[in-house]
Amino acid sequence: MFILTIAGAEDEGAYSVVDAEGERALYMFEDEDDAERFAGLLEAEDYPEMDVVEVEDEVAINTCNVYNYRYVIISPEEFVIPPREYDFIQTDKMA
Repeated sequence: MFILTIAGAEDEGAYSVVDAEGERALYMFEDEDDAERFAGLLEAEDYPEMDVVEVEDEVAINTCNVYNYRYVIISPEEFVIPPREYDFIQTDKMA
């Protein structure tokens, strides 16, 4: 799996999305190219430069479960675009 972080600040948090109820969800991409593409979309929206970080599937999912964080696994068959209102860089350490 691959997650997104701010370039140079990989230990400070990961990109996640918040829904209208305030629930956070960490985006985890199965394919590195998809994560790179999404990072490019974020940067086109004036986000800071993003890095794609590989994480172990089981460790990332278990960490989310322990800390009661939602997560979304994005498969190569899915296409996601950055939401305009409910996204941010999560400052909690995730992996």
